[in-house]
Amino acid sequence: MRPGDSGPAVRALQARLRQIGWFDGDVTDYYGTRTTAAVRGFQTKRGLAATGLLDEPTWQRLVAMTHPPTTDELNNVVPAPQPLSWDVDSRCLTGFVICISKTTRSLTVVRDGTARYAMDVRFGSEMEPTREGVFHITWKKVDVVSNLYHTPMPYSMFFSGGQAIHYSSNFARLGYNGSSHGCVNVRDWDGMVRLYNETPVGTTVVIHW
Repeated sequence: MRPGDSGPAVRALQARLRQIGWFDGDVTDYYGTRTTAAVRGFQTKRGLAATGLLDEPTWQRLVAMTHPPTTDELNNVVPAPQPLSWDVDSRCLTGFVICISKTTRSLTVVRDGTARYAMDVRFGSEMEPTREGVFHITWKKVDVVSNLYHTPMPYSMFFSGGQAIHYSSNFARLGYNGSSHGCVNVRDWDGMVRLYNETPVGTTVVIHW
């Protein structure tokens, strides 16, 4: 696809780009300047030819990093907020905090003491435990492969040495029948992408029982 094209395929392209933070605002059926800039930015970041045109290598890379857009995503429908209960820790009540409970095996995004959304998480084993305490996101990267275990760690947000919050296909497939090597595993792809895009470096992470 290229500038001037229109139709549902353009809308789907914009929705996928929006999932990973490259397209802002409502999606449309028109491939204009916003789409061109988003595609070019994505290509530059991934080391592809930065033409602003959607070629096959760009499309395949984008598909690998995103999911098929939902009906709501294609129609610019923002999900209504739902009341959310969470495992309260006093250290999570001020500012923007990623509050992680080992008791309930949940990650809750908290802003000024109000829970915004939550996800299931999995931790390390007794041999490779996930550290507890108050941390901060030190760096983040979408495409990460573990140097030690050679496994993908998409949308990694590092908070303590090599320990990170990241999506885990193994957790998505096996659930709690496995464990991480110390990281906080997330099995909700959409939730992890959202969290990654909303979380700046320096964000507080609290891991508690």
